[in-house]
Amino acid sequence: MNIAAIATAPGTGGIAVIRLSGPDAFTITDRIFRARNRNKTVSTAEAYTMLFGNIVDYNGQKTTVNRQQTSPDGDCRPLTVDCRHDIIDEVVVAVFRAPHSFTGENTVEISCHGSIYIQQEILRLLIAAGARMAGPGEFTQRAFLNGRLDLSQAEAVADLINAQSAAAHTIALNQMRGNFSSKLEELRRQLLHFVSLLELELDFGDHDDLEFADRTELNAVAEAIRSQLSRLQQTFSQGNAIKNGIPVAIVGETNAGKSTLLNLLVGDNRAIVSDIHGTTRDVIEDTVNINGLTFRFIDTAGIRQTSDIIENMGIERTYEMIERAQIILWVVDSTNVTEHIEWLAERIMRRTEGKRLIILLNKVDRLNDEELTTLRDWFEPYKTTVNSQSPNEANSNSSPVLGEVPKAEGLTSVDCRQNLNPDGDCKPSTFCDKREQPSLLELPSEAKITTEGSNVDCRQNTIIEISAKQSINTEQLTRLLYESAQMPDLSSGDIIISNLRHYEALTHALESIDRVIEGLQMNIPADFVAQDIREALFHLAEITGGEITTDEVLGNIFAHFCIGK
Repeated sequence: MNIAAIATAPGTGGIAVIRLSGPDAFTITDRIFRARNRNKTVSTAEAYTMLFGNIVDYNGQKTTVNRQQTSPDGDCRPLTVDCRHDIIDEVVVAVFRAPHSFTGENTVEISCHGSIYIQQEILRLLIAAGARMAGPGEFTQRAFLNGRLDLSQAEAVADLINAQSAAAHTIALNQMRGNFSSKLEELRRQLLHFVSLLELELDFGDHDDLEFADRTELNAVAEAIRSQLSRLQQTFSQGNAIKNGIPVAIVGETNAGKSTLLNLLVGDNRAIVSDIHGTTRDVIEDTVNINGLTFRFIDTAGIRQTSDIIENMGIERTYEMIERAQIILWVVDSTNVTEHIEWLAERIMRRTEGKRLIILLNKVDRLNDEELTTLRDWFEPYKTTVNSQSPNEANSNSSPVLGEVPKAEGLTSVDCRQNLNPDGDCKPSTFCDKREQPSLLELPSEAKITTEGSNVDCRQNTIIEISAKQSINTEQLTRLLYESAQMPDLSSGDIIISNLRHYEALTHALESIDRVIEGLQMNIPADFVAQDIREALFHLAEITGGEITTDEVLGNIFAHFCIGK
């Protein structure tokens, strides 16, 4: 069956590409295409060549005749009796012969002008000439079925198309190039050798003159395989964050400036800003790209005690977003700090275990120096190490006051009493472990942050004095967000898992290997151990498609592709 579809994005553009694939792709194209060089046709063209000519609509009047019946001026299409026709567009036709094409079949790509009318007319003519409309992802599915790609590479095509950042692009490109598949093939070979040794023991265990693998050696091999599987599985949290955006929850009391901050970060009026308390009652999300990483900012309902049922539902969603987020921005109205802050802190901080908490003292442009000093003292207990000290314990250790140089070796601080300067050049109040690392102030915007050696101590809360309305210190906030993400510096050879299906398969394979190790240590019969190894092999094969035979699974995977790919 021959399939056709518009391969470029919907809408009007400079050019558009219509793709046709199938055993009769060349003859179908010849029925609607006339090359400028009248001695050439798509069917006789060499692979990897391009022909320039016209797409012609012959109005359905086509009869086979001798070439001598063509009019002398050459305007009539050879092999037609009635020479009346309409030229749809001047196009360039690229020819790819099987099996050296994306799908592994004969493929034609027609580059035309980007008029929606032209695109639809060419597609209509192709269908009338013998093709049918392609389904979502059908071209890539054919590439998989014809052995041009394995399943993980096919899924990487969709990820590459949808990549919203440099990091997501790198992950998808590495996977499409087969880096992940090569690693899985290496693990598969190790497991096959492993199970072969066990099968040999089962078949010839009664031959005393044969030597079999020592159980201690097998256990070492199993541990090595487990380590590699575990390393791959653990990259999913990073890969998922890179692919879908690092979730950042903006939380705090009502009217603290959360919606103003969201609008500032995304550069658009996404959230309603009002002096009325409880305006935001549901979560509002938008994404921003910072130095090649996508951050997904989530504005939430203000946390307060209220009898409004709908507002309380929004507050419950706020707590859910804190649980799901990787970074939490706690926005505080610096002009209205009361003892109620302790009630609020208890509800926010108990949900931030293992997460990065950044406390934003907002609206500092309205405070004088004396009020700023009081504010810093008030929030001093909340600048302590997360998960290791309570605010009271931290207070007893005499933590440094914001704006003063701390005594602890290797730490640095910035005096932010300059925040009210009109030029807004003051840097954030932040205490970070920067032993032999560049400070936040020296970090260039294009710098790459690695998971090792970062100058951000993720066990410590950070406090920044800002004004979302006046854009004070927001540039420093974005730099701190980038650092807090703690994403690896990706290269062309790195393997990062970003697909949930792959993660689940690796998890199941890891469980099987754990049973193998347990069985070897308990000296259970070899056939039981071999069965667990076969299960691990099955789950690894699920990733690349080696054991997938049902149309239902394949249909589910390719249904998420765009039509034309």
